[in-house]
Amino acid sequence: MTLLQIASILIVLAGLFGTVNHLVLKLPAAIGILVVALCASVAILLLDLAIPGLGLDATLTGLVNGIDFSGALLEGMLGLLLFAGALHVDLERLRSAWSVVALMATLGVALSTAIVGAGFSWITGMPLLAALVFGSLISPTDPVAVLGVLREANLRKSLEVKIAGESLFNDGVTYVVFLILVGLAFPSAHDAHAAEGNAYVAAAELFLREAVGGALLGIVLGWLTFRLMRRIDDYSLEVLLTLGLAFGGYELAVTLHVSAPIMAVCAGLLIGHIGTRDGMSEETRKYVDAFWKLIDEILNAVLFLLIGLEVFAIAFPAEAVKAGLLAIVLALAARFVSVAVPVLILGRSRDFSGGVIRIMTWGGLKGGISVALALSLPESEWKPMILTATYIVVIFSIVVQGLTIKPLANRLGREPDLV
Repeated sequence: MTLLQIASILIVLAGLFGTVNHLVLKLPAAIGILVVALCASVAILLLDLAIPGLGLDATLTGLVNGIDFSGALLEGMLGLLLFAGALHVDLERLRSAWSVVALMATLGVALSTAIVGAGFSWITGMPLLAALVFGSLISPTDPVAVLGVLREANLRKSLEVKIAGESLFNDGVTYVVFLILVGLAFPSAHDAHAAEGNAYVAAAELFLREAVGGALLGIVLGWLTFRLMRRIDDYSLEVLLTLGLAFGGYELAVTLHVSAPIMAVCAGLLIGHIGTRDGMSEETRKYVDAFWKLIDEILNAVLFLLIGLEVFAIAFPAEAVKAGLLAIVLALAARFVSVAVPVLILGRSRDFSGGVIRIMTWGGLKGGISVALALSLPESEWKPMILTATYIVVIFSIVVQGLTIKPLANRLGREPDLV
């Protein structure tokens, strides 16, 4: 199938499943599309078992396998989604919470990766390095899922910006950590010798180049785009410039081997703050805001649809399912520690709103990025188990945590300031 045919099918399905959710389930839009897609997928699997020879399972499995989910997200949709998310984050509030966001996106990610990795290795007997790869890909809070839920929840702005900022930045940091651990855990034959000698030095250099390089590229490209927008008063052209920044900047970052996600976040934050304040007229600001909200909603719908359909591309052996169910508990425990430690470290110098640890633990949703990273792993004996466990954790996180975070936030998010 051509790319246009695949895109057409996905958009039609997203529209149909979204309509079913709107009329029947009435769940939050993205989560509702995922639930309908999952139900449809399971119904087709059961129908195929009940009527041997029907062949629906094989046909749809071939269709889903023909969609490069990992490439479509990591090299296409992610740049637009991160840029759109960062564009609507209040930079002034983010500055006031920079220490919390920075600690959670660095120390928090490291703690979560180590806890999940060690626990998953013990549960499955998997080599520690391979288990740490699973820990790294399941640790980030998915900005797409998190920002979608934040729109529905009733949180204090100070808490909302912490959760949003952390989800945007830990995504980029985790992607770099994931690349490093994959290189250590699954070295190819030609670089096996290098892996034995200078692997950790190379890993540190890679982290600095990716993270710092991505941030600098995002700031430079964002600033250049802002300077162009100051000289123009044409909303259609200025919308096009922001789209070019998100698309072109992301691809340039990939080409330069710096962190494309961090580039998209930094560029989005700069345009969302300085660009909208000093580079756009009121009319342009309205069009840019509406355009990126629409892009965000459409891509969210397609992404959550894809997650639901990926059930056809994943095997569910009993051992891997058991490991996945245990990994849910492991991921939540690791998330609790990764939130609690930074909060307790900063607790003496900062005030935190009531229930912040509980809200940020339960609201740390996993999403499509984790599935995409698992699918991108090199073939090995452990990939099927990692992929199955990742999918189980992600589905639980989006459906169960995503549907219950709003009442939890409403109950705890308005308590007096305390940890």
